[in-house]
Amino acid sequence: MLADLARDIARYQITRPLETIFIGGGTPSLFSARALDDLLRGIQTQLPFSENIEITLEANPGTFEFEKFADFHAIGINRLSIGVQTFDDHILSLLGRVHSGKEAIRAAEMAHKVGFENFNLDFMFGLPQSNLTHSERDILTAMALEPTHLSFYQLTLEPNTYFHRYPPKLPSDDLIFQTQQHCQQILAAHHFKQYEVSAYSLRGKQCRHNVNYWQFGDYLGIGAGGHGKLSLARPNDIIRTQKNKHPDRYQQISSHEFIEETISQTDLPLEFLMNHLRLKHGFSLAHYEMATGLNASTLEPQLSDCVHEKLLVKSDDLFVCTDVGWNFLDSILQKFVA
Repeated sequence: MLADLARDIARYQITRPLETIFIGGGTPSLFSARALDDLLRGIQTQLPFSENIEITLEANPGTFEFEKFADFHAIGINRLSIGVQTFDDHILSLLGRVHSGKEAIRAAEMAHKVGFENFNLDFMFGLPQSNLTHSERDILTAMALEPTHLSFYQLTLEPNTYFHRYPPKLPSDDLIFQTQQHCQQILAAHHFKQYEVSAYSLRGKQCRHNVNYWQFGDYLGIGAGGHGKLSLARPNDIIRTQKNKHPDRYQQISSHEFIEETISQTDLPLEFLMNHLRLKHGFSLAHYEMATGLNASTLEPQLSDCVHEKLLVKSDDLFVCTDVGWNFLDSILQKFVA
């Protein structure tokens, strides 16, 4: 991974300090603290860290050990994202999860005990054999555990997965929508503000790493299957990178086997909006021009059409989704497909 990073730095002549690091994919909490310490130290020898860098580790509740997570905190990891999904043991078994509801509760309690002041709990709704009561119980239990951030998103049947091949019976669309609205009210009552489609946080505790994605910022992707996005020269040379996802082939770093694709100027408006409109606060034309290198006129006439159809509203200098636009985001994006 460090060799992978060194190659990217040299290839793209990167000198900017790192603002965030997100160690995710699979179950990185299976790493030892020593291994992650070696990784972080190795990264810092290649790129400077910002003074208030956010370093997040994704963690499976079944991997929590007090001393290990205390060591994670000691080496500079300052944020956890704990994949709970639900506290219901029966539904967890249907999802193929190896942890239990009690283990998930214990993980959050342990996060506090070892000193993590900032952690996310990850939940899904619209799960097989679930109903509003299940999700309400999940959210109320989560609030009692005092996280600073909560991810709450609907189950989607991803291609090439077991559920996509053998679709389970899911709750009705009306029940899913009712569940989402009810749980959002609970979160709001506990001062969790929705700032993105599926992300809620206390004041000042948004996930900075993910916000950078959604603001069409740049990021490096190292590791098997890692994705990156870099603005080398706007608008002509904004690229996406992808590393080989097969572990054995990825390790053959000398082969330089990876994908690099330039985002066409035709696709840039959609690429920008696909990310930015996930955020509740919307976007400004000034930021669009800065991030893409394109003139604001390249969003027309679709942008005006969205305002006319009350999918978007202009508030001061920002274009923000209306309630209708928020619930039919795909309808907005479809207008900008080249």
